[in-house]
Amino acid sequence: MRYEKGHKEDTRRHILEVAGQRFRKDGISGVGIAGIMSDADLTNGAFYAHFDSKEDLVMCVLIDLLDKREAHVTREIEQGTALDEIIVRYLSPHHRDHPEKGCVSAALISELAHHTESTQKAYTARLQTTFENLASRLVGDPLLREQKAIALFSMMMGALQLARVTSNKTLSDRILTSAATEAVALIKA
Repeated sequence: MRYEKGHKEDTRRHILEVAGQRFRKDGISGVGIAGIMSDADLTNGAFYAHFDSKEDLVMCVLIDLLDKREAHVTREIEQGTALDEIIVRYLSPHHRDHPEKGCVSAALISELAHHTESTQKAYTARLQTTFENLASRLVGDPLLREQKAIALFSMMMGALQLARVTSNKTLSDRILTSAATEAVALIKA
């Protein structure tokens, strides 16, 4: 059976999107290839036409989602969205409650420590880009901007993770609100 030009790339993109949602929602170890392919309405055999292994898929998903996040934030800043608005949205109950649509770092960071060096290197390269891009949007001494960017992203991601695992909704909301307040103060300091 012949497919239209671009079919293979469209299928790969679809698998990446489905896997990205499932990994962020259920964790990398919480879903297998069969579950991802079923959600994508594809057979398990089709997986190997696009990826060598689950680890290959994990790395490709990370690269895809991190690159998309950077492009999205850049686009928002260029369109006039203030950095403090982006911070408050990141540290919102909606983001907390919908990990499948949110930050891949906050959703998967603890699992990535157990993955291959090549996956960790791909993540580290994009994390460094995140720090550099964030630092470029801050004011002040370049060394302090980098330090603030690292602290800011770490605070935001950690607060989101804490808010997600806390069983007390009131405390979870306070974690988000407190972190958002301090994060906004940090960028203005």
